[in-house]
Amino acid sequence: MEVILKEDIINLGFKDDIVTVKDGYGRNYLIPQKKAVIASESAKKMLAEELRQRAHKLEAIKQEAQALGEKIDGLHLEIKAKTSKYGVIFGSVTNIQLAEALAEKGFEIDRKIIQIKKAVKEVGDYDAQVRLHRDVIVPITFTVISENHAVIESENPAPAPAAEAPAEEGAEEAPKAQAEETATAAE
Repeated sequence: MEVILKEDIINLGFKDDIVTVKDGYGRNYLIPQKKAVIASESAKKMLAEELRQRAHKLEAIKQEAQALGEKIDGLHLEIKAKTSKYGVIFGSVTNIQLAEALAEKGFEIDRKIIQIKKAVKEVGDYDAQVRLHRDVIVPITFTVISENHAVIESENPAPAPAAEAPAEEGAEEAPKAQAEETATAAE
């Protein structure tokens, strides 16, 4: 079944694309959710006329996406996550955390257009894509760091400061003195 998409759908197509989908997917999901309409001959003619009239507007949208893409290009993000002492993340880092990190940098990006290339389950460097427009895809890099890294280091006790050393020596002398007293008492 051929349908005309009314909005961008990841892994299917973009708004105003004519795509072929299975009948059940089209009739039971896309059309009732108003995400697509059946691609009849009259609908195709209306789409062609509408695209012709909107051509300059679509070009302006593309230029805006390219300008935003140039600002985002080369941006490196740091994402903090709770981890085990071995660097394994409790859960995973998703596009939601990336959208929040971009918002902190001043870029309001919808989380749905951010795609992470592989599952993020450990501390390290990763790549993602931001699909701003059908022709504008911007790669971003991000590093996942442990937010409880200080806790991991504090689990290993630090050496005792020098101020505590004399107190320990006095503590060692007390048992020696007691041992000497008991030895003299036993004689």
